[in-house]
Amino acid sequence: MNWITLLTAGLFEIVWAIGLKYTDSFSRFWPSALTLAAMAVSVGLLGIAMKGLPVGTAYAVWVGVGAVGTAIMGIILFGEPASPARLLSLALIVCGIIGLKLATPA
Repeated sequence: MNWITLLTAGLFEIVWAIGLKYTDSFSRFWPSALTLAAMAVSVGLLGIAMKGLPVGTAYAVWVGVGAVGTAIMGIILFGEPASPARLLSLALIVCGIIGLKLATPA
């Protein structure tokens, strides 16, 4: 259950990271409110997941899920480059996340 909670926290991290693009420096109310809510949910779920997972593993996976997901959404939503080197780098982060999952007893 801790891993599902952690994955969900990472998904909310993607939401708030992408949401920042729509807040216009927090000058738009609804995008700002939703972004701040996603931030709170993300960090809250991370804290819950850390009750049963090592802090280093949980934080690294949370950041990794958020980074990979945000980069992919940037490619999809904003037309950011999807060069082979960039995609390979994202794949390496995913390998690291999988490695941490396999190496963590919980």
